[in-house]
Amino acid sequence: MQIVFYVSGHGFGHASRAIELVRALLTRQPHARVVVRTAAPQRLFGTIGVTHAQAIDVQAVEADTGIVQVDSLRLDEEDTVRQAARFYATFDRRVAGEADLLRRERADVVIGDMPPLAFAAASSAGVPSVAVGNFTWDWIYGGYPAFDRQAPDVIPQIRRAYSTATRALRLPLHGGFEPMAAVTRDIPFIARRSARDPADTRRALGLDGDRPIVLPSFGAYGADLPMERLRHSDRFTMIEPVQDPPHGLLYQDLVAAADVVVSKPGYGIVSECIANDTALLYTSRGRFVEYDVFVEAMPRVLRCRYIPQEDLLAGRWADAVEALLAQPPPPERPRVDGADVAADTIMNLVIG
Repeated sequence: MQIVFYVSGHGFGHASRAIELVRALLTRQPHARVVVRTAAPQRLFGTIGVTHAQAIDVQAVEADTGIVQVDSLRLDEEDTVRQAARFYATFDRRVAGEADLLRRERADVVIGDMPPLAFAAASSAGVPSVAVGNFTWDWIYGGYPAFDRQAPDVIPQIRRAYSTATRALRLPLHGGFEPMAAVTRDIPFIARRSARDPADTRRALGLDGDRPIVLPSFGAYGADLPMERLRHSDRFTMIEPVQDPPHGLLYQDLVAAADVVVSKPGYGIVSECIANDTALLYTSRGRFVEYDVFVEAMPRVLRCRYIPQEDLLAGRWADAVEALLAQPPPPERPRVDGADVAADTIMNLVIG
């Protein structure tokens, strides 16, 4: 079986859940080959494991433009519009090129999380396609009036591309999906779960004592945090924020080892906190329509608390950490087996 998977290069969340889905697909089809088309760092896919590594070919391509970030907490709306306008000005040529690639690869199915290019190319090549994600880019971009003023054709182009998807698997904490409403099915969270005992991870990191363990997590774009002040807190112990964990550990191991993750609310880190039963201290992230959806829904499924950016960036975390840990557990325990559900759905579509 030949699978071509288009993954948004915006942040790490799309790639992290794509890895879980690829692993589930290869468990069901060990002889399948997966071509991943993405601008996300290739090293992220190294966590797939040696069992499946030979089956994956990660190819660098600009599959979409996402949101232009200044850092994890600030975005550039004007440049977001400019980059999207640039990309979609040549969208038909890009679609033709990707459709040719799908024919050469003899793709049996195309998966997209969630570049519109994936579905338009699959439709052109006559290949079934499956959208997997928690939001669509037309919904995200609809929150920026500058698209209507400066790039009025972009959102309609995106919607036309999405409307060609064969299936859409919609994750929790979602928004958009109107162009795919007729083929959309809700599935549980796709999330990375640690297989290690958190106590073992803490020992491996040299963490001991009774103070709460806190992990700052600001992903691909970082944040300007007062690291020295945080390292010397006498009320919590900080796990050094890294994109690549120490040898032998995965990022979800760090999440599971922490009592509290400090971050902005995005699908990747929120789903991993849920899967690993770790509390989340979150701050605002600029004008991003997904934020309001998360803030409304998170308290039902995750122990979480807001910290103003002013306190976050000044390192005034201790009171908020302690208050968060004093909160009761969330009322719901959502399923986190979405990768298995999605893989079974895709296999049924392709094989029947």
